[in-house]
Amino acid sequence: MKHVIALDVGGTGIKAALVGADGALLHEARRPTGRDRGPDAVVAGILDFAAELQALGRERFGTAARAAGAAVPGIVDAAAGTAVYSANLGWRDLPLRDLLAARLGGIPVALGHDVRTGGVAEGRIGAGKGADRFLFVPLGTGIAGAIGIDGRIEEGAHGYAGEIGHIVVRPGPDGAACGCGGRGCLETLASASAVSRAWAAASGDAHADAADCARAVESGDPRARAVWQHAIDALADGLVIAVSLLDPRTLIIGGGLAEAGETLFAPLRAAVAERVTFRKLPHIVPAALGDAAGCLGAGLLAWDLLTTQTTTTQATTTHTTATHTTEVSP
Repeated sequence: MKHVIALDVGGTGIKAALVGADGALLHEARRPTGRDRGPDAVVAGILDFAAELQALGRERFGTAARAAGAAVPGIVDAAAGTAVYSANLGWRDLPLRDLLAARLGGIPVALGHDVRTGGVAEGRIGAGKGADRFLFVPLGTGIAGAIGIDGRIEEGAHGYAGEIGHIVVRPGPDGAACGCGGRGCLETLASASAVSRAWAAASGDAHADAADCARAVESGDPRARAVWQHAIDALADGLVIAVSLLDPRTLIIGGGLAEAGETLFAPLRAAVAERVTFRKLPHIVPAALGDAAGCLGAGLLAWDLLTTQTTTTQATTTHTTATHTTEVSP
């Protein structure tokens, strides 16, 4: 069976899969990233994991993987195949694409940013399927975004497109300090981490998290409702800025907070509608692929490489044939 290798590298865990030509997950596996052992050990673990998947695919399906795709966090230069920087994993200017290709016997390898790669999957086979313009926003430890335009994900001039988490929605010196160096960023107010911090403080339970807050909202706790609405208002402000700039047809919300279902989506849709004046309201929907989006997206990037190679080969063959025919014609 034709398949590719897919890797989704996170701060704490690596998700991996063998992905079929139709986007089907043929095999899934997970293991810790092991960042406590240092960046070199993380890279070694990624390469070992990929090699194990290659061997498993050959054994199970009788053929080797045709390509591989990897999604990684931080700053990524997809064209160069370089993981430029990751604060969580401790690497700089890591030529991960070349390292993977060498370990896997020279097969084509695609490298992508984790959120944009997840956006590829959500746009093609998930909640954005059929939408010509969408914005994918996962609400997790932080907040990022992937801008989908006619089947591709916009990377921007410098690879930073979609960083909605660092839109300033509460400007001024009283805004919460953000890890990016700014203040009042959306991420400091509406991420799952931000809600967890706010609910831990409001409830007096240092171990309480965003999921606990959502459950308390559903039970009618007024403190939880205040914390939740504070996050919803900030999120709506950030999303309306994005809607004004991008005019997406669909807003796809994923990540940990989206697991709250209509406890999140009902008030969020209302808050966005209140803020939109003359613009068209996008459809606001939950992500469909969950935490498999990154792996599926990495697999799709790998299949894209093969499609591109096939198209290029066919074009070269056609050109060569045409040239040869011209030369021998009387």
